[in-house]
Amino acid sequence: MGLKKPYKRTVRQFADGSYSNSGNSRYLKHPDYAISPEKHIRSFLLIQNDLQKLFEYVEPADKNKLSYSYRIHELFVRVCIEVEANCKAILLENGYVKKNDLNMSDYRLIEQTHKLSEYEITLPRWDGKYGRYKPFSRWAEDKGLQWYQYYNGVKHDIHSNFKHANIKNLVEATCGLVALLSAQFLDEDFSPNVGYLALQGSGDGMESSIDGYFRVKYPNWAAEDRYDFNWQEIKDKPNIIQCHNYNSIE
Repeated sequence: MGLKKPYKRTVRQFADGSYSNSGNSRYLKHPDYAISPEKHIRSFLLIQNDLQKLFEYVEPADKNKLSYSYRIHELFVRVCIEVEANCKAILLENGYVKKNDLNMSDYRLIEQTHKLSEYEITLPRWDGKYGRYKPFSRWAEDKGLQWYQYYNGVKHDIHSNFKHANIKNLVEATCGLVALLSAQFLDEDFSPNVGYLALQGSGDGMESSIDGYFRVKYPNWAAEDRYDFNWQEIKDKPNIIQCHNYNSIE
């Protein structure tokens, strides 16, 4: 038996192994599923556009992975701020309570509900091996995220850590943001013109991300942790979107 109600800001496979299940992924657009998701999407699309502009000047290739600049630094910081914003939204909208400011030790709770460590993201048209990442893989080993640690370094002491504001760290952080958004919204951009949701594969074992630029490989879930409902039949029931109990996760 799978899950009979969706969780807030949480994408899961359905019982048949798909992530859309003939339109059942319409739960993403229920008003209780997420607060103002379109704002997070808009921020990401601006970041993605700026990344593509950057690649007009620096070729996306292994040989350029350590190139750094103030422009790259600016975009790197913006990406990581948006990663933090998405993590906070997931925790807080699911009722997480903490007296102090949230930090990475809190964000790591999301690994247990979203399997972020298993998300694999590919950047198109990258020349070499550094265009494909599992940006949260270290969480599966109970380790910190190196790209996030570099972000903290350049944020607090740019002069000593300027070299870490480079293309490789920027791309891996952006892949982290793509993974987070995919784990919440699939490829839904919350455009008023979208009539239904459907993941379209291309034979590479991955799916399109929001706006179709990045490619995403989603995790597999155990049968008991998959969604198993007919959204059309349950969508009008009260309290149909449930919360994770992050306060009880150790």
